[in-house]
Amino acid sequence: MSSTGTSSPTAAPAGATAEGAKAGRPEDRLSVSVVIPMFNEVENVEPLVREVSRAIDASGREAEVILVDDGSWDGTADKLREVPARDPRFRIVLFRRNFGQTAAMSAGFDHARGDVIVAMDGDLQNDPADLEMLMRKIEDEGYDIVSGWRKDRKDKALSRKLPSRLANWLIGRVTGVRIHDYGCSLKAYRAEVLKHIRLYGEMHRFIPAIASWNGARITEMVVNHRPRVHGTTKYGLIRTLKVILDLITVKFLGGYGTKPIYFFGALAITLFGLAGLSGAYVIVRKLFGDQSMIRNPLLLLTVLLIVLSSICVMMGLLAELMVRTYHESQDKPTYIIRRTLGAGPGEV
Repeated sequence: MSSTGTSSPTAAPAGATAEGAKAGRPEDRLSVSVVIPMFNEVENVEPLVREVSRAIDASGREAEVILVDDGSWDGTADKLREVPARDPRFRIVLFRRNFGQTAAMSAGFDHARGDVIVAMDGDLQNDPADLEMLMRKIEDEGYDIVSGWRKDRKDKALSRKLPSRLANWLIGRVTGVRIHDYGCSLKAYRAEVLKHIRLYGEMHRFIPAIASWNGARITEMVVNHRPRVHGTTKYGLIRTLKVILDLITVKFLGGYGTKPIYFFGALAITLFGLAGLSGAYVIVRKLFGDQSMIRNPLLLLTVLLIVLSSICVMMGLLAELMVRTYHESQDKPTYIIRRTLGAGPGEV
């Protein structure tokens, strides 16, 4: 197990409907919201509903289940429409088209009303019986996020396990948040942690890292992983490339989201230093080696490095203006408060 924590400002989730905006009212709060994105899983709908219902009944908790159909075309949406009539704890969100797993999770988070939100896949490889275990970890030990770890993973070694291990190692090295299984969708979150996180691309897997930069306490637990029985996997090697690109974005936003001039300034200083070394070598060769500066290709390299250095400085300044416009125009603070204690003069 591991737990980490840092801080970095992020925006609140976008795309929340009026129903989602009401989710924060105390009278609407529930113990737990289970968010399950689904895409072309028509054969898994009925067994998933049965297993999740049993898990909630066994826990005795007041709960809701939000099933998000991500633009399925195999009849999944039709199956999901029938569920709330049988069990009012289930709520259905239907997308107009396929927007991707991150968008589906984000929609589920926006509509969730629980104090704790548990996300899981809809392919039945995650075990709904593990929901209570994750919930108790948060309640008993005070963690903000509990991430599932598919230690005994039932997937193909070459196409799924190996890329996943490489991706987990890379994400841990870059973000500094070391957990074994970033790709496991089965995770439990305190709702207050998610409201500061905005998701794009394939960034749902980076929620623990982003939340850790915001000061969240994170741990992981070994969870049951089952082989897929119905349907086909939606994951492939191409997704690994998307993860790498999103990782670059997350690292930049986490490290320089409110101070981009530091990134571009450091790059500008490095380039200018290299330009100085290259220019000095050209001059030395001219004075003591009797080599024409015009015919020396390093002269062009020196000019290029100086130009690139100037461009980096200008990009840094423009980025600073954009960051200030973003925060000040929307009155967004550059910090996140956990809670305040005590009352000031004249306050109750």
